[in-house]
Amino acid sequence: MIELGALIMTLGFYLASRRISAWGKDNPLLSPPVISMFAIIAVLLIAKIPYREYFQAVRPIHFMLGPATVALALPLYNQLDRLRRVLVPLMVALVIGSAVGILSAVFIGAFMGLPHEVLLSLTPKSVTTPIAMGIAEKIGGAPSLATVFVMITGIVGALVATTVMKLVRVKDPVVKGFAMGLAAHGLGTVRAFQIGEMAGAFAGLAMALNGLMTAIIVPLILSLIP
Repeated sequence: MIELGALIMTLGFYLASRRISAWGKDNPLLSPPVISMFAIIAVLLIAKIPYREYFQAVRPIHFMLGPATVALALPLYNQLDRLRRVLVPLMVALVIGSAVGILSAVFIGAFMGLPHEVLLSLTPKSVTTPIAMGIAEKIGGAPSLATVFVMITGIVGALVATTVMKLVRVKDPVVKGFAMGLAAHGLGTVRAFQIGEMAGAFAGLAMALNGLMTAIIVPLILSLIP
């Protein structure tokens, strides 16, 4: 019964948040994943339900993240012609964006005087949670801290991405989507799909490739540090 209640609560909050987002005309401040996330956190805190118990109860949803991620290949397949034309600049953007995302976070954290373990946990902040946890564990960071940084990055990215795009006058949906997926992983991808299928497709591509790139770049950077 606990598992059923947790599943109903999770799906119910998400469906309600989608209605709220539609009512708000997809305003970035009304992002469905962000609204439902904070609603669930509030319930867990008020009811004093340990997160571990909640997570065990909603494991079927967590399991579906794998197939859902694979399903992102379908809208990208529909954009194959466009992908072939922009593949080279996208790969350049991937390498530069991934490296800048890692190094900027570490430099800012070091400037603020954060402990070494926290800095290591901060490096994979722009990839999905399972990958970030694996990277953090391998390099000596804390997987739990890495998860927190990933969630913060995704929430901030989903909230400010479209505003930033307007400020820098980016209108191409390919550029918008790829940047969102690269900087804000899954939550950025969800926001990109609200813009359009093309933006969402390239956001999914960036999210997947950035996971691979980060797993390569982080150990490489650490090996160059005395």
